Amino acid sequence: MPEARDQESILKEVFHIFSAHLAQHGLRRTPERFAILEEIYKRSDHFDAEALYIHMKNSNYRVSRATVYNTLDLLTACDLVKKHQFGKNLAQYEKSYGYKQHDHAICVHCGRVVEFCDPRIQQIKDMVGELLDFQITHHSLNLYGICQSCQKEIEQGIIRQHPGRLDDEPGWGD
Repeated sequence: MPEARDQESILKEVFHIFSAHLAQHGLRRTPERFAILEEIYKRSDHFDAEALYIHMKNSNYRVSRATVYNTLDLLTACDLVKKHQFGKNLAQYEKSYGYKQHDHAICVHCGRVVEFCDPRIQQIKDMVGELLDFQITHHSLNLYGICQSCQKEIEQGIIRQHPGRLDDEPGWGD
């Protein structure tokens, strides 16, 4: 859920933050790492590391699977990417810089993730913090259920296995 900032200025800011993080930790600033960062910030949804790797390879980037995984770890460490575990063994990621706090509804049938924002959640956080004399710094709310598409398929007797991986680019530009 982007704030009112244009994509290019956010990209410049995240490049600067990532560059400073790499320099601070004595790590190399490679073109591959920045290409991965740029591809992530072109996205507007959640993705897994393997989907990112396949997308990068299909887009003719010369990146290894290890580079993708290591770069995701670095981007998570400097708060440019958030890592989620939505009840499966597969970690999913999303860009985080320049985006408002939001929550997730996850379909347990197909794995679809829907973002939502409700101001009442902030009110609850404030109230709980006040009641418990607790300074709440952040939260994570994931709601699990069955999305409307899967409900219709279930009603029609269509049975699917767990979310399958497509051979082309899972989760990229569907």
